[in-house]
Amino acid sequence: MNFTFFATRRKKNSSLLAFFILVALNGVIWAQTDTTYKVVDTGQILYYNNSTTITAPSSGQSFYGQDANYSGNTPSYTDNGDSTITDNVTGLMWTKSYDLNGDGVKNTDDKMYADDAKTAASSCNTGGYTDWRLPTIKELYSLILFSGAEINPTATSTAGVIPFINTTYFDIGYGDLSAGDRLIDAQVATSTIYGSTTMGGDRTMFGVNFVDGRIKGYPADAPIKKYYVLYVRDNTEYGINQFEDNGDGTITDNATGLMWMKDDYGTGVNWESALSYAEVFEYADYTDWRLPNAKELQSIVDYTRSPAITNSAAIDTMFNCTQITNEAGAADYPCYWTSTTFSSQSTSDGKAAVYISFGRAMGYMPQFGGWVDVHGAGAQRSDPKTGDPSQYPYGHGPQGDAIRIYNYVRLVRGGNVTTDLHQDQFGSAIAPDDFVLNQNYPNPFNPSTTITFELPSESFVSLKVYNVLGKEVATLVSEKLVAGRYDVIFNGSQLTSGVYFYRLQAGSFIETRKLVLLR
Repeated sequence: MNFTFFATRRKKNSSLLAFFILVALNGVIWAQTDTTYKVVDTGQILYYNNSTTITAPSSGQSFYGQDANYSGNTPSYTDNGDSTITDNVTGLMWTKSYDLNGDGVKNTDDKMYADDAKTAASSCNTGGYTDWRLPTIKELYSLILFSGAEINPTATSTAGVIPFINTTYFDIGYGDLSAGDRLIDAQVATSTIYGSTTMGGDRTMFGVNFVDGRIKGYPADAPIKKYYVLYVRDNTEYGINQFEDNGDGTITDNATGLMWMKDDYGTGVNWESALSYAEVFEYADYTDWRLPNAKELQSIVDYTRSPAITNSAAIDTMFNCTQITNEAGAADYPCYWTSTTFSSQSTSDGKAAVYISFGRAMGYMPQFGGWVDVHGAGAQRSDPKTGDPSQYPYGHGPQGDAIRIYNYVRLVRGGNVTTDLHQDQFGSAIAPDDFVLNQNYPNPFNPSTTITFELPSESFVSLKVYNVLGKEVATLVSEKLVAGRYDVIFNGSQLTSGVYFYRLQAGSFIETRKLVLLR
């Protein structure tokens, strides 16, 4: 099979049956220690420019440094067979389904008001456990994956929808059309209550929507709105930061293993400029700064703080945040770019990128007098990567979301984040400890999925896909590869729905796993 090299051993080939991007990981930014708050990778493996997908950019090229250029703690789950799912990265155990009443249907009958959802946790005994709790916003956000694409708000069918959660393990639910919901009305409750109010005075709960891929503040009081619920248990330290000021303009979070810039960039830039700035930045004798992905940046939000309550940004006081004047003319704090692209309706859509709001998340709502805090400090939304914000004098969308485009930047380094091979603490390259073939994700899939494997030494590698009759339908890899971690994107767009198997042979190591293509 012929390969073309792209930058750091990134390779691509295609056939009628499959295409894939093979990434050999041969450099790293530190190894993460045994931490209490491991940030799970976003799962974003596609590369984007300002509008669509592109070939993996090399260091020094435009758009290098985006989410897919860096791999973190790979999402990993275990289905315990008792309606519970264990997150092998975070140590959290979850209820599997929104179907709380057990009737086999996920609809409005399974939704609860925010306060009721918290109270009902004590009566949940799923899996035989009695210590379930309503998750915090940081616990729930650990499940989000940016391999998804936002559903059309007016959609009446879920065909082709790619949610922002691993649907192999979790039973996703949508809005109940028969009850007057939109399909997009699939918000999941948390125990995190906003210190301020939104929408002109609503008591507000932060929730995650795995159908539209966002954090937003929602009405907390009955009888305004009901929510789906996933309960959690174990690792009660998850989401609790352990910041340490290093005295050199950097702050280490000993809970996550991430090191942050104490100051932000001080001015707003578009997304491409944010990436460029991060990749050439040198500070405190470190040259491996990067633009954080969505989950890394959200990990440093302090949801007990906000401009209206503490007269500060929603972040620990160790950090310095540039003050801005918001759309309503009030003193406020910025939204900050992440390296994560936000896709709408198709994963090939790359026109927007994720930001986290550390000040009020503003929207233009005439019924509340114009510009107000609509989503709350700590919301996760998205902005166009490029353009003219003056073209949006009344924001965008049904809640008039403020469109700024020129958002702020705070850089990060460290954690279990690789660009290539792992390094030890002294900067020497080390290989994976053993041969590993991971379960593909997502699974089931339509039409693309990622197969990840690790090699502890140079090996001749064969990775093939077979149908249930044992007939080979695709050869993904057939060559000698150096030690490292590899991600292969398999596209089954020309295959029929059904069960398939992928088989890795590397030297004497042979392992086979099942994947499911659903049309």
